[in-house]
Amino acid sequence: MTSTAMRSRAAAPTAPVARRRRGVPRIRRKEMLAGYLFVIPTLALFALFVGYPILRTFVLSVSEWSGLGDARFVGLANYLRAAEDPVAQRALLLTVVWALATTALQTAIPLVIAAMVATVPRPISVLVRTALFMPGIVSFVVSGVLWRLIYDPNFGTLNAAIQRLGFEGFNHPWLGSANSAIPALLVVAVWQGVGMSMLIFFAGIQGIDPGLNEAAMMDGAGALQRFRHVTLPSLRFVTAIVLALNLMNGFKVFDLIYVMTGGGPNNSTQVLGTYLYGLAFGSTSGSVPQLGYASALSVVVMALCTVAVLFQMRLSTRASR
Repeated sequence: MTSTAMRSRAAAPTAPVARRRRGVPRIRRKEMLAGYLFVIPTLALFALFVGYPILRTFVLSVSEWSGLGDARFVGLANYLRAAEDPVAQRALLLTVVWALATTALQTAIPLVIAAMVATVPRPISVLVRTALFMPGIVSFVVSGVLWRLIYDPNFGTLNAAIQRLGFEGFNHPWLGSANSAIPALLVVAVWQGVGMSMLIFFAGIQGIDPGLNEAAMMDGAGALQRFRHVTLPSLRFVTAIVLALNLMNGFKVFDLIYVMTGGGPNNSTQVLGTYLYGLAFGSTSGSVPQLGYASALSVVVMALCTVAVLFQMRLSTRASR
């Protein structure tokens, strides 16, 4: 009898413990409420300045509107027009090619540089990292103006340097020729974008366990073998991030090309960003803004960026396994 009572008293929780257990959900509800109160202002600002413009863009993409008066619903006519527009088709193709080219160059080159910088003494490493990162903090507009002066066929420093070296026959209108305009623009894009990607890779290399490289060296692995079998596998997650960032930046390119060539010559450097800008503000459509058609093209750019995000998520998932 006594032992049964003792077991029942031991099994039954005391009053303070019972109150604490009953109070846990209430505390969690308060914490959740406080969290929502902190998040709501951010969500409201996001909905106002990001969500609404995106929704408005979708609405305009199925409308015909010059910016004045009421918009007229036209359904998928703007998208069908883009599918038949040779300039839009060329701009889409060039946008994809540009994104792939800049992604490849701004991923491979920084990766190699970061691996090399990680092996040199710290003072030299800091100097090289600073020098390569400096162009990245300059806006694309400033860089575009600077390099447009460098490429100028009359008084540009590039042609002047070629002439002083005795190669007068190689003087060339770098931005005025359809064959050389895109390569010239790629040089500027890589010059400005290498620094940031290099720092991301460098940070990733610093996080690699030194014991892995030491074990590889003890097994007789050379520098290239360690780079291939230790560095690259350890940087899978970092590489996925760099690839996605470069791919998105490539799809939404605008300012550099607009400042340096404006889409010329003869639409040879026209990407979706510069083309839709000209349509929206009338410079490409005879001073008559075509905001509906431009919005349809911007939706295409948004879709390309979404593909880049999904690609990054897929790579990150595989890299984390």
